[in-house]
Amino acid sequence: MEIEIVETSVLPSHVAARLSMLLTQAVEARGGAALALSGGSGLRPMFEALLEEPTPWAQIHIFQVDERIAPDGHPDRNWTEARAELIERLPQQPAGIHPMPVAAAMEGEQPAATALDGYRRLLEEVAGRPAVLDVVHLGLGEDGHTASLLPDDPVLDIDDRDLAFSGPYNGRRRMTVTFPALARARHLVWMVMGSRKATVVGRLVRGDRSIPAGRVPHGEAALLVDREAAAALP
Repeated sequence: MEIEIVETSVLPSHVAARLSMLLTQAVEARGGAALALSGGSGLRPMFEALLEEPTPWAQIHIFQVDERIAPDGHPDRNWTEARAELIERLPQQPAGIHPMPVAAAMEGEQPAATALDGYRRLLEEVAGRPAVLDVVHLGLGEDGHTASLLPDDPVLDIDDRDLAFSGPYNGRRRMTVTFPALARARHLVWMVMGSRKATVVGRLVRGDRSIPAGRVPHGEAALLVDREAAAALP
């Protein structure tokens, strides 16, 4: 895993530059790119910085890594901030804008299964079968979760599907990509900040499989952290 340690004030711009570079390379190599965005803290300044990068949005499809089950436009939704702070402000219309269809999952078991299948098919239409995302942006929770791959959740054991619904976490279930989808991604870009994340950052780098993030392959991964979050690293 590549590790870059920077000051908190410039971390969002470094992450934005890395995402833009990788997306540009994917477009140059394959004519298009699939980006998956996570939710989490520090995203507004990262989105602001990404708007300043010369990124070929017209050839990029934007997906989500995970999303809380809540009505469209609800402040709990990751997509609500992403749409307002990034997507609606892009200088070019992206090739595709693909929020997770979690509102349908509020209606019961069958709509939930249909929502998963529909998003899987959409991923495959854009990124191949099985889907290979070009760039995945990830965060890291203090409990070691990433995406909505949560400690002790049955979703952690899924090895034959790219998408699943988690159990309740902080009051809401979530739709999330699974380990197989992350393992196939061409590039993972982690953004982690704050002293409260220092211990779990160390565990992530060591590949500690007792936390969900520690089970994500390190192959084509870059960990961008501020100095506070990197305090436990050698």
